[in-house]
Amino acid sequence: MPIAAGLELVRAMLRDNGAWCRLETEGAFTVHVGWDQYLYIGSSHPCDAALTRTRSLGLFPERLDASPNDFAPDDPAYVQRPADADFWARLHWAVSAHRATYLEETYAANASRWHRLTRDNIEAVRAQLTPRAQLAVWPDLLTDVDAAMSSLPEVGLVEVLWEDEDGRITGVVVDETQFEAVTSQITGACAAGAVSLATDERHPLFTAVLPDSDGVLRARWQTEPTPSDRGWAFLKTLRRGQVVTGTVTTIAGFGVTFVDIVGFTAMINIPELSWRPINHPSDVVSVGQQITAKVLDVDMVRERVPLSLRAVQEDPWPQVAQRIGQVVTGPVTKIVPFGVFVRIEDRENGFEGLVHTSELDESTGGIVEVGDALTVKITDVDLARRRIALSQTKARTPRHQGDRHS
Repeated sequence: MPIAAGLELVRAMLRDNGAWCRLETEGAFTVHVGWDQYLYIGSSHPCDAALTRTRSLGLFPERLDASPNDFAPDDPAYVQRPADADFWARLHWAVSAHRATYLEETYAANASRWHRLTRDNIEAVRAQLTPRAQLAVWPDLLTDVDAAMSSLPEVGLVEVLWEDEDGRITGVVVDETQFEAVTSQITGACAAGAVSLATDERHPLFTAVLPDSDGVLRARWQTEPTPSDRGWAFLKTLRRGQVVTGTVTTIAGFGVTFVDIVGFTAMINIPELSWRPINHPSDVVSVGQQITAKVLDVDMVRERVPLSLRAVQEDPWPQVAQRIGQVVTGPVTKIVPFGVFVRIEDRENGFEGLVHTSELDESTGGIVEVGDALTVKITDVDLARRRIALSQTKARTPRHQGDRHS
């Protein structure tokens, strides 16, 4: 900031009772004006001449170890989410998925401007943003302007937004006494909406603060406590391969199991529930059950964390591979055009292998039904693809010593 502008800002703060400001050159020079008009000046170099000059003006400087007006958040849950690479990647994804179309840029207290977002203009909008601004990403305005206006609260301050046919977005802060006037003002708008100014009633999709060009977050804005911000803060603590404990909250109809880990919802797909074949997640887990699982990935863009329950269990497949050459008897579980599947373990979730049509004994006449017991030989175990090859014909060779059931 130029010296002249800084001096004028300090003068304005000192003249206006109750105003305050902080001007800082990190690690070098600091000027703070407090609510009580006390002025704090800090420097990384000795200031003997400045002290002498101050006293000559009839002022009384006092040496302090730190500024009484230094920044300290009032909220113990203070969170700052930087507009870093993860933020911009997520914004691109949200716009492409039509989940977000507006970016609110707050560049000073109670002063903001709005940008319509498209897949093609995000970088252009990003280049126009004010350094250290606070950003909030919002879903689309309503094209039904009457419906948007009918949703205004009975009382309270809101920011009414509308977009004209040229794509310009206008916002005005009004209360219930001005609702009628602003409604008539936006006649002809293409889209409109209202954003509450009450913190606990604002619900942007996600928020962030612009860091400086060196990536350091120096602005003092607090990001709004949206669910996305809380999730983002937690995701930053997770690493691929980390083992976590959580509680099963939901077993979805499409087979995905959702798990709560410290307030964040992760998920487990069916193949990651067990090494063994299962028909439904409820065969392995139940709602309310506490489980331990491994983090497979941390997707900061979509804010998704896939888990694996089987990854913390011993892999039984190497033991299955040691059974190559064994002859077993098991039930037919499935019939397919190219053969039949036979369970080779005496348990409901036992492993199954394929008896190819060419490996079926001709003596059966090709008539095999689900539930029939077949004696087969384990001829191969493909560990990479998790497949077991069986043969009925090879199980009936002269070397066969008698049927065994595992």
